[in-house]
Amino acid sequence: MPNTEMGPEERIRELGIELPPPPKPLGAYVPFVRTGNLVYLSGMLPLKNGKLIHTGRVGEAVSLEDAIACARLAAINALAVLKAAADSFDRVKRCVKISGFVASAQDFYDQPKVINGASELIAEVFGSAGLHARAAVGVHALPLNSPVEIEFIFEVEG
Repeated sequence: MPNTEMGPEERIRELGIELPPPPKPLGAYVPFVRTGNLVYLSGMLPLKNGKLIHTGRVGEAVSLEDAIACARLAAINALAVLKAAADSFDRVKRCVKISGFVASAQDFYDQPKVINGASELIAEVFGSAGLHARAAVGVHALPLNSPVEIEFIFEVEG
């Protein structure tokens, strides 16, 4: 667990993460919707400089280790969108839920391990407020041939 005396911004810096600009939507949707104190983030892909860092199904073209890195990068992109939605990480009360989708080979069953790449990062950044409910689902294919896509729900201060 992270140092509880540090805020999320300091933890992000300590982890050596530089937040990118929030990714632009790839279709007819918005990056987030806020309703009341909840912020729903659209599905995040492992994009770096506008390009996927890996493509294909996990267990075929993408290794478990690379898929975990993809989930972590999707979470970093989510943090960029969350900061834009909340104006400050100090207003984030908790991560409520993560729903992770993993493009999986027919005999790949380690979807939870893949999505741990995102879950562990969120817990590192937000401490106990980063512990969340979760789903990790195997699917046949994802947009742009991405190995992972992850949705996030956060609670923020009013």
